[in-house]
Amino acid sequence: MSELIRKEPVVRYDIQGDMSNEERLQNAMADFAKNVNRTTATYLESCVHCGVCAEACQYYLQTGDPKYTPVWKLEAFKQAYKRESSPFAPIFKKLNLKKKVTVEQLMEWQELLYDSCTMCGRCSTVCPMCIDIATMIGQARHSMFTAGLVPTELHAVAQRAREEGSPLGATADVFEDRADWMADEWDTDVPFDEDEADILVTMSSIEIMKYPGAIGATAKILNALGEKWTLRGDGYEATNFGMLSGNTAWQKHSTMKIIDAAKKCGAKLVLLPECGHAYGALRWMGANQNGEPLPFEVKHVSEWLAEIVESGRLKVNKVKDTETPFTFHDPCQVSRRGGATSAPRVVMDALGINLQEMKDVLEKQNKQIDELNLTIESLSLEAEQAEQLKGTINEFTRTSHEMMGCITILEEENEHLKEQLHDIEDHIDAVEAAAEDSDADNETEALKKKIKTLEEELIKKDVSYAKLQDEFSSMETEYLAMYEAVHGDKQ
Repeated sequence: MSELIRKEPVVRYDIQGDMSNEERLQNAMADFAKNVNRTTATYLESCVHCGVCAEACQYYLQTGDPKYTPVWKLEAFKQAYKRESSPFAPIFKKLNLKKKVTVEQLMEWQELLYDSCTMCGRCSTVCPMCIDIATMIGQARHSMFTAGLVPTELHAVAQRAREEGSPLGATADVFEDRADWMADEWDTDVPFDEDEADILVTMSSIEIMKYPGAIGATAKILNALGEKWTLRGDGYEATNFGMLSGNTAWQKHSTMKIIDAAKKCGAKLVLLPECGHAYGALRWMGANQNGEPLPFEVKHVSEWLAEIVESGRLKVNKVKDTETPFTFHDPCQVSRRGGATSAPRVVMDALGINLQEMKDVLEKQNKQIDELNLTIESLSLEAEQAEQLKGTINEFTRTSHEMMGCITILEEENEHLKEQLHDIEDHIDAVEAAAEDSDADNETEALKKKIKTLEEELIKKDVSYAKLQDEFSSMETEYLAMYEAVHGDKQ
């Protein structure tokens, strides 16, 4: 079997736009300076380099590479702040204590700001100085976008979402067709582009294109409750790749489409799908994009389901299998950063699902690990002895291989000697039959002496051969006894 070889991924730096390196740097620094306020300045000044955030980041935990420490991902912009805007900026600049940021440095940081951060917020949660590192990463992406330093694939889907209304090509016409299909498939009404509705339902493009059953299932529940609701072609795509890529204009465009659609139909509630980033973009950033408080509520679908289950408006049947244990991984954007942690548990409890919280599972695993460690300690002596026995067996195996080689050589040499003796004896018979003179007698005597010498040598070889065979047999017996001592209980 060939051995798998792990190769480090090739780091690349993508660029967009026809700008010189100096222009890219100026654009990035200008945007960063625009976003520096009292809050961001406090964050940048507060880091004590304790390293707690590193232990919260999955990229650092899986690689052990210090460059993936969350706060280090902001280093290029912290460097610019210290040199240009901090209280001691003149000193930093005069003594060159903080060097000027270069475009090459920003290119290198592209991987850290995009490819090695999901803005999940674990680092923000554990920071003892309460620095919102995830939000700062988002602000740093704004500057990277103005410099045209965004990963190509992310830029492409963000641009497609801006131009077509969806990152996956789920245009308004496609969405309406899928809604009609689900209405037939689920045998339920799916209202579209209603002028008046209490609830505006949004979807993510992945649901529309890959999991359209979400449309039918949502419609079925809303209709059963008698809700006045609608889907709309002018505001349906909940995902926000403008926010993910760092383009604030594209982010606002996507957000305002939903806000405007909700205003047009007079919605009191905007229902968001599974997408965590969609939740953050509208629930927590929507009012800022709108310039005033939103005139409607924003809820994640899990929050809404929990609400109607707890109120008794929605009756659900228990699942058939209430014994099999399940666990649940809280989505970072909805739970950790959004606060909707209890909602899915309310629904799962109503369904009778045997939920085993990860904390409980982890505690059980830790208990099992402790028990295994005690067992290992009690068997340490036996294990040490077993290793010694294995070493002895390996030595016997090596020695036996060498002895087998010696025996094979001796067998070949003995056969060769026997062939020589046979040839000489034939030659003596021929000489005695051919002549009776003294010369023949002399040759015969010489040959007889050679035969005697060869016979003596053959006897010695036979003795050595017999001795080696005895040693090999003894070694083999001892080897088998050792092997049985180590492996006998496993057979």
